[in-house]
Amino acid sequence: MQQTRLDIARIRAARRVIDPIFLDTPLYPCEALEPDLGCTVSIKLETANPVRSFKARGTEVVMSLLADNGPRALVCASAGNLGQALAWSGRGRGLDVTVVASRFATVAKLDRIRALGARLELVDGDHEMARERAAAIAQYDGIRLVEDSLDIETCEGAATIGLELVDTAPSFDAVLIALGGGALATGVGHVVKAMAPGAEVICIQPLGAPAMTHSWRRRRVVTTDSADTIADGVAGRCPIPAVLDDLLLVADDAVLVREASIIVGMRMLLDHAGLVVEPSAALGIAAILEDRDRFAGRHVVTIVCGSNVDVDAYHRWVGAASVHRS
Repeated sequence: MQQTRLDIARIRAARRVIDPIFLDTPLYPCEALEPDLGCTVSIKLETANPVRSFKARGTEVVMSLLADNGPRALVCASAGNLGQALAWSGRGRGLDVTVVASRFATVAKLDRIRALGARLELVDGDHEMARERAAAIAQYDGIRLVEDSLDIETCEGAATIGLELVDTAPSFDAVLIALGGGALATGVGHVVKAMAPGAEVICIQPLGAPAMTHSWRRRRVVTTDSADTIADGVAGRCPIPAVLDDLLLVADDAVLVREASIIVGMRMLLDHAGLVVEPSAALGIAAILEDRDRFAGRHVVTIVCGSNVDVDAYHRWVGAASVHRS
């Protein structure tokens, strides 16, 4: 494999600085999904932790470096999950965290960022505007800017999921990964391609937020003017060139799925796996639903990457009636 920015030795070292509460997450085949999907689906569950997403794997690596030798204050832009994770990791190390987010972000995520002790600044725009504001704060205040996916620690922290997959999973044919900024996809993809090269790395985005997928397909950065999807965790418009370069080396495919399929995927994870997930976490199931023939008879791993969801919105999407559907 050509060289990405990631390194297996550093990824293994990352496991030693990540709080064990975020490591060795459940991985299990969900037999109840098989009849509807036509394939064996194993779930890698990244929601059973204090921030209910995979993001703390990366923020733990970032914060461990800063706590040892770095600035005591930092700022990030976040759709919600990164901000929670950074606040959690910073609080335990006595670091001052500022999170910039869109005021239209999921309220539950914003409330949790505040509860974890971070300073929260809201902007009247989308995530890309929050990124611009975070960069301006970092420059003006002279503090560390943490940029998800660009900072290699966020990718290598996420990559520890890949180590757990290849070290503990029985042979699998494909891994389905939600694609947003790219930390999860490049991290897990790097490990899978290095250690289980026979498995496909398939990245999934919503049709309403396709910038990174279009960029992967055209092999150059493609930006979009807007993003329109319920999957707020992957709703970026401006891919980072260095991250795209890594993704081009590790992803076998990048696919787009409809909003209706994401909602059905959320319903299926509730009904058949007992999991309440945010839309980004259902992208893998949505991809199978839209191309059953591709996955028929295969063993597929899907990473359930987050469960920070607005309860009212969740009920609107999924419907309480599905809980006891027979």
